[in-house]
Amino acid sequence: MSKVRNSLLLLTVCVAVLLAWGQQPPNIPMPPMPQPPPGSEGSKPAQDTTQGEEPITTFKARTDLVQVFFNVKDKKGGLIPNLAKDDFQIFEDGKPQTTKYFAANSDLPLTLGILIDASGSQTRVLESEKQVGGIFLQDVIREKDQAFVLSFDVNVDLLQDFTNSVHDLKAALNRAKINMGGGVYTSIPGIGQGPVPTSSTPRGTLLFDAVYLAGHDQLSQQVGRKAMILLTDGQDQGSQLRLRDAIEAAQKSDSICYVLLLADRDIYGGSYYGAGDMNKMTKETGGRMIEIGNRVDKLKDAFDQISRELRSQYTISYTSTNTAHDGKFRKLEIRPKAEYKIQARTGYFAPAAE
Repeated sequence: MSKVRNSLLLLTVCVAVLLAWGQQPPNIPMPPMPQPPPGSEGSKPAQDTTQGEEPITTFKARTDLVQVFFNVKDKKGGLIPNLAKDDFQIFEDGKPQTTKYFAANSDLPLTLGILIDASGSQTRVLESEKQVGGIFLQDVIREKDQAFVLSFDVNVDLLQDFTNSVHDLKAALNRAKINMGGGVYTSIPGIGQGPVPTSSTPRGTLLFDAVYLAGHDQLSQQVGRKAMILLTDGQDQGSQLRLRDAIEAAQKSDSICYVLLLADRDIYGGSYYGAGDMNKMTKETGGRMIEIGNRVDKLKDAFDQISRELRSQYTISYTSTNTAHDGKFRKLEIRPKAEYKIQARTGYFAPAAE
């Protein structure tokens, strides 16, 4: 009898527990928040305390280190390797800075954007650009590198997002088609979301919009060495954004711009202006313009020149003596102690206050 009484008592307790469980959800403990390892480089802790809780450590990335990639050339344009830290001095807004880090022949991973002009003016050269561009990607992209492919004409289209697959990048290049359509749009949806609009001007070649989106949407979130290569005649028609907007987007993303200028100037008569715009863009971002004209046989040599420059870059870094986080543009100058030519960006935008 006592066994039955004990069994009934146990059953009653179990039913009470089950009823209580059904009325209140179980209290499942949350997993602990992952924390960066102590003393991790490039971060600094800040204490955040809440009443009744343990202090929480948050980390903010350091943004004060300025990193500049550059090439050094002789008077004939030949690359000069194996120079040392003491062969250079860097200035910001005319004030000397103390070099914190220096390396020759930077082997940091490369992030690359290929921007190919698919407007009507490129009808005769587009297939050659695809073929030679594919060979270049095969030569330059290594395991830790990544690239994307973007075409621009009356639209701006992301043909391939970031990847290190040369096969996929070459396939994307081959998808570029000449497009001479028309139309007017009223808002910028951004890369991967359809055409980039204009205000009221008929669209033709949205070059400035393409450079802006490549810098702002694609490259700004990447780190390390970054470059864009534009295959174009340099003529913009119908972009909503201006040349200055495109240059600033490239500068803010720390991207070098190279332009392979494919333009038969005779067919433009007296209306050709692309070379001046492209020369300005490349100089201010630390790249250069290579004139191809209407000779597509020069494309391979031009790509080879860019490949050698990207693999022969020096790196110099410093912490700016100007500690203001004002978001303003600051001029950079790297002065060699010998009579060398420095190919580097002309400045950078300081970080803005949060």
